[in-house]
Amino acid sequence: MANLFKSIMNRSDDDEELDLEFDIHEAESNCFELPPDKENNQVLAVWGSPSSGKTTMSVKLARYIASQKKNVILVLADMTAPPLPYICPPSDLEDENSLGAILGAAHVTGNLIKQNAILHKRNEYLTMLAMKNGENAFSYPPFTETQAQELLSELRRMADYIIIDCTSNISNDVLSAVSLIESDAVLRLVSCDLKSISYLNSQLPLLLDNKFNANKQYKAASNVGDFQADENVEQVVGGVSFRIAHSDEVHQQFLAGNLFGALTDKNSKDFRKAVAKIANEVFVL
Repeated sequence: MANLFKSIMNRSDDDEELDLEFDIHEAESNCFELPPDKENNQVLAVWGSPSSGKTTMSVKLARYIASQKKNVILVLADMTAPPLPYICPPSDLEDENSLGAILGAAHVTGNLIKQNAILHKRNEYLTMLAMKNGENAFSYPPFTETQAQELLSELRRMADYIIIDCTSNISNDVLSAVSLIESDAVLRLVSCDLKSISYLNSQLPLLLDNKFNANKQYKAASNVGDFQADENVEQVVGGVSFRIAHSDEVHQQFLAGNLFGALTDKNSKDFRKAVAKIANEVFVL
């Protein structure tokens, strides 16, 4: 992982101000807007501050794309708290295979991915890659950037749409860091609270490095409550491409471990609209 961040850590004197006071709005003021051309977007990495809804949004986006009868692969990168047990009942899965078995191999191949893919019984268009319940980063041999890059390269050959649920800690997570670099677009989530803003401020010096290409990052305010008007969101997180409303129904699905469930409550209307808007603005569906 060291060589991945070599250019970031070995900053020139001109970059020293990044280690000092860092303002989220000022730092991004010189970034270009995301290019409108989305024809070649195939891989979306979802990243954000802790508890900003990364896994929830990744699952809902994958479900939406699959509902359009498009083949989608959802990669759940977290090896510290594997998401599989809390996004889907075990009875909905064909077999519980492991992402660790793929990345732990000397080389990642298409056949290896197929052998360790997780299929959803209720949706033939959805495939998942994830760690199993009880596994962690030490359950398999360590992997490097090479295996992570090979994984993404093979996934591009297997499906039209790939969603990667990244972890927040990109400085120590090889798969998430490589996914942010190699993806065609990044959905960057931030909650409208000071802790989330503080975390984002601490990570922006990394994310604004050329390796991560700030031009492809969609900024989104996540879990926005009814009491938070647009002007309040703008004041806290700055300009955003998307505003994702809070949904009690989604929260209940998270607690019940069934994030692939349908949203039927009328109060989830704004959340559903946000998911559809993000999917259709990032990809050509």
